[in-house]
Amino acid sequence: MTVFDWLDGVPIPEGQRPFDIVEIRFKRNRKGYYRIGQGRRVQTGDVAVVDANPGEDLGIVSLTGELVRAQMKAKGVKDTHEIKRVIRKAEMTDITAWQAARNREQDTLTKARGIIAEHKLEMKLGDVEFQGDGGKCTFYYTAEQRVDFRELVKALAGAFKVRVEMKQIGARQESARIGGIGVCGRELCCSTWLTDFRSVSTGAARYQQLSLNPQKLAGQCGKLKCCLNFELDQYKEAVAQFPPPSTKLMTRKGKAGHFKTDIFGGRMWFQYFDDPTASPIPIDLEDVRLIMEMNAKGEKPDDLQGYAVVEEAAPEDALYGDVVGQDDVKRFDSTVRSGKGGRNRNRRKGRPDQREEKAVTAGGTGEKGPSGQRRKKRRRGKGPDKPSKA
Repeated sequence: MTVFDWLDGVPIPEGQRPFDIVEIRFKRNRKGYYRIGQGRRVQTGDVAVVDANPGEDLGIVSLTGELVRAQMKAKGVKDTHEIKRVIRKAEMTDITAWQAARNREQDTLTKARGIIAEHKLEMKLGDVEFQGDGGKCTFYYTAEQRVDFRELVKALAGAFKVRVEMKQIGARQESARIGGIGVCGRELCCSTWLTDFRSVSTGAARYQQLSLNPQKLAGQCGKLKCCLNFELDQYKEAVAQFPPPSTKLMTRKGKAGHFKTDIFGGRMWFQYFDDPTASPIPIDLEDVRLIMEMNAKGEKPDDLQGYAVVEEAAPEDALYGDVVGQDDVKRFDSTVRSGKGGRNRNRRKGRPDQREEKAVTAGGTGEKGPSGQRRKKRRRGKGPDKPSKA
């Protein structure tokens, strides 16, 4: 919800005064516009104490200068005497009280949900926000029907010893305050930059050739995803170049109806009515218009198969290429084991002819005789044949 001030550092024209209204951001996506008065200067990032009437609230200055005027015009906020003012820059005592009030919000939310359950009200409490001085608490809730929370307000005020304000919000505003991760893997648009919630209809999904599956089209809020409107205008311009879905192509083989359209690929699929089990035939947009012109003149092609788009099979080299030389699944298996025993064992396994030659030399035959055993003992320095030092 931050705004890049691209006019920062640009000098003000001669004879003009700096705009004396600043944009201040509070918890989550709540923002407000406050007058600082002539002669007072604040910068982006300063913590300011503003008039909450009654009480005082604290927020962070998110935008200053002429861009504030543009933001107010875009959101329909008029520069009148009703705009509240900035009292002062926050001091350390103000920030300490503000942080203490913010630390109470999670426990307050948990206990308030329990009180709502005791009153058996059909409402869902989504978020809690304390005022900067800790004297007021706003409870944001969603409800399908009208809720009588007069007794609830008394119970909440008695439990938390603060002024209570109940504010009903929609499902989209609730997801914006709570936040989350979308199916795209990024943070929700409504909790980062999207501020105006436009209505989304299933017609946007139909234009984009999407499956009308409520589970896939719904966002975290349970409503249709806001991003369905992002590319809708481009799809409308592209669809206008295609024949309507009710288009029928007449051939000597039979009548074919529209099956689906690849908008950006420039293709349309048609299927024969007499043979619904056959696979749809892809045809380029230019060929579809050509067949329609032939039908308009009373002519019919023999078959749609002659206009079908043939997908060229990619060569095997293009499908897979060993660019790093790691296609062998046994490339990490070492043929030589570490250690003295491993090297000797591999050497003995790899040279069987030498083992047979040693056996013949030792015993005179292919079998190991006593002489071979005596020589082995003599080499080790053991046995009765050990030579004397004398």
